[in-house]
This record gives sequence, structure tokens and C-alpha cells, in this order.
Amino acid sequence: MKNWLSAARPRTLPLSLSSILMGSFLAASAGQFNWLIFAFCCLTTIALQILSNFANDYGDTQNGADLAGRVGPQRAVQSGAITPKQMLNGIIVLAIICLVFGISLLYFAFKDAAANQFWGFLGLGLLCMLAAYTYTAGKKPYGYAGLGDISVLIFFGLVGVLGSNYLYTKTFDWANLLPALSCGFFATGVLNINNIRDIESDTRAGKKTIPARLGRATAIRYHWFLLIAGMVSILLFSIIKEQYAILYVLCFPLFFINGIKVSKLPNPDPMLKQMSLSTLAFVLLFGIGQLFL
Repeated sequence: MKNWLSAARPRTLPLSLSSILMGSFLAASAGQFNWLIFAFCCLTTIALQILSNFANDYGDTQNGADLAGRVGPQRAVQSGAITPKQMLNGIIVLAIICLVFGISLLYFAFKDAAANQFWGFLGLGLLCMLAAYTYTAGKKPYGYAGLGDISVLIFFGLVGVLGSNYLYTKTFDWANLLPALSCGFFATGVLNINNIRDIESDTRAGKKTIPARLGRATAIRYHWFLLIAGMVSILLFSIIKEQYAILYVLCFPLFFINGIKVSKLPNPDPMLKQMSLSTLAFVLLFGIGQLFL
């Protein structure tokens, strides 16, 4: 059980929940929050994130990225703690759990709505599962082509925030693109720290992440872009909505500390957890400002 818990990578879970919380806070501020939808959103997202982590553990070992002197934490399949067959079975079990939670979520969200909304979101959910698996697993993992950043921006930002918000409200507000992008940029920053840490091993394995393609110096400049873009996006949202209860700016120093540390540390791995928790704190403060101030 200890090995499976480690493979689930609990430190990534706060980041996966951040986009759900952002979409839920936006719905609550519009008076359309539902606790049952929120609970199933969280359960589905956690299951999907663990599925992604299992697939990443499995795929990187199968494709050689975890066998080339990587710097980060030891992986379960790489170390032999979990066999490839066991991990594949774990992925299948998590996929089934995702479907159960996801279909339950869509039932409660759309039981009084048109059927096409249910089927449309089910298709989106299946696409999320496919993206989680094929990031590093399969014959042509898109993460090895350097497309992981785009995927994270889409799924941890746009899909996570706008999708969860739609489950409550059944409407789309263009202004919500800005908080969605903010979450997406910060989540991509977490991935970028991971990829900066793994530049050498990824290069040996042929995994062409953005840092592996551009080098550490440019990857650090890219990291600063992601941090600043995330902060600017949410500020623009507050200006457009004329909402000036901006408690979330209290987290901005945390993002600047992250950028400074990532720039200086030879191994920025400790900043992964810091960035993930900073993003969660940012979303919580945003929500407090939306609901109570």
C-alpha cells in the first residue's frame, strides 16, 4: 500500500483540485453552487490525477525516461516496487473509478437538462482520460514531443475551470477565461519545474520537453513568463468585473519566491510542492474574496 500511495503522488493532488475550486467559487459567486456536484467533481478529478500519475510512472519507465539517471523521486515501476503488469492493472482500475465518478457527476449535473449536454461532457471526460494516459504512455506519447505544456494549460486551466463551472451554471461567461488561464499558467509552471529538473535524463531518453529543447536558461525565462501571465490574467479579471476584493495578491510573493528559487537551485524539485500549494492558496483566497468581501 505504501508503494501505491507513493505512486499516486499526493503532492500533485492540491494542484488538480485548484481548477475545480476556481470553477466552483465562480459558480458560488453567481448563486449557483451545488454541494453534490462539488463532491463528485473533486472525486472525479482526484481519480483522474492519480490515473495520470500511474500512467506517467508506467510510461516513463517503458519509454526510458526513468532509466536515464533522473534526478527526482524514485518511481515505483522504475525501482521494481510495482511491476509493469501491476501498474497497468492499477491504471485500468483507476479508469473504471474515473468512469463511475464521472458518470455519477454528469447524472446529477444534467438530470434535468438536454441529453446532448450529458453526452458532450461524457465525451470530454473520455478525452481527459485518454490525455492522462497518452501523455507518457503508449507508442507515441505526446509528452515526449513537448506538447505537455499545452495539455496542462487546456486540462488544468480551461477544461478544469470552465468545465466545472458549466456543470453548476449551464452557461458560459467569456470573462471566466481569465481565471481559467491563470490556473492553467500556474499548473504549467509546476510541469515546467519538473521538466527543468529532468532536463538531462529527458534529453538522454529523447523526451523533447520545452526545457530539453531550449535549455535551462530559456526554460527559466519561460517559467517567469508563466508566473507573470498567471498573475496578470487574474488581475485583468478583477478589473473587468470591477471586483476589488483581491485577497489573492497575498500569494503573489509566493510566486516570486518560486521564480527566484527555480532560477537559483541546481535541483528545483522542492519548488514543485511549493508551487502546487501556492496555487491552491491563491485559489482559496480568490474564493474568499468572491464570496465574503
